[in-house]
Parts: sequence; C-alpha cells; structure tokens
Amino acid sequence: MKRPGRKLSAEEAALWARVAKTVAPLAGKAPFRPPADSGEESDRRDAGVERQAPAVTPPQKRAKPAALPHRPAAAPLPRAREERGSLDRHGLDAGWERRLTRGLAPPDFTLDLHGATLDAAHARLDHGLTLALAQGARLVLLITGRDRPGSDRGARGVIRRKFMDWLAAGPHASRIAAIRPAHPRHGGAGAVYILFKRLR
Repeated sequence: MKRPGRKLSAEEAALWARVAKTVAPLAGKAPFRPPADSGEESDRRDAGVERQAPAVTPPQKRAKPAALPHRPAAAPLPRAREERGSLDRHGLDAGWERRLTRGLAPPDFTLDLHGATLDAAHARLDHGLTLALAQGARLVLLITGRDRPGSDRGARGVIRRKFMDWLAAGPHASRIAAIRPAHPRHGGAGAVYILFKRLR
C-alpha cells in the first residue's frame, strides 16, 4: 500500500514549480502539481503522528578501578646487620673507655687474621674467640689489617670490612660487650679491641 506523502509547504511548492518549468511533461500526461501545504497544516498533521521515542541507551556500569598491587611489607633487616649497628655502640664505664682509648689495657688474647684468605679468616675468627672465652679472656686484640678500598690484591682490606658482619652473625655476638679501635701501640687502624661481658 502506497503511503500518502505530506503536502509541500509554500516555499517547497514554489521551488517545485521552478523545477517543473524546466521539464517537459510526457505525452498525454498533465504536469504534476503538488498541493501547497502551509506550515500550520503540516505541524497539525505531524502532531497526530505518534513519533517513536529515541532509544535510550542504558547507562553503562562504571568499571571498578583496578586494585593496586599488594606491596609486601619491607623485609626486616638481617640479624647480622642489626647486631652490627649495636656492637660498636655499647656503652662502657669511664674506666674501660679511658684505658682502651689510651692503650692502657693489655689484651688477654691476640687473634691475628691479617694475611689470611677470606674463608680462612672467618673460620679462624670463630675458633679463636671460642678459645679465648674458654681461657677466660675479657679483652681480645683482633688484628684485621688496614682497610684498602679499591685494592685488587686478593683479600687485602676485605677482612677489615667483613669482620663486623662475622661478629654480629657469629655464635659469640651475645657475649660481646663492646668493640673499640685499637691504640697505635696495639696496631692502630689495623686492629680492634673486643671486650667480652663479665660472666655473673
């Protein structure tokens, strides 16, 4: 079924008339003249036509923000590092501090790591402190050799940089009362004093 078209407005009819003048009608056919349609009639007719409401797009659900990756809690410092920071900061009474600073306390036991390989020095340290404690020593002179940053000659200087970690992680850490630089007469920068706690 052919759907009837709407009538043209006055402007549309005038435009159509100008176009129709340029076209010759078919033989036996009258030229088509669309009826004029006022804007009011068009509005009234259009008002009677039920217009389909535009489709309403349902609101999309807002995507939840991605959960931040779980950051594990910072790992606690190894026990050796914690102990190392405290071994050389133990407080001593004024008498001990004065005697060690002036080199007036003779060592009860001397342990020399100077010149040993790294592994041998570590083993010698643990064994030597065990022996010193067994003999009842309170003050141990530990000879490490001087620190030599940038040295490429084997373990020279490395023992000096490592011995504090060895002591902190070793079996005798709880027995150490303090660690102090040695007096020049006992080796100076190449040695340290290890003072053990007095047994009660």
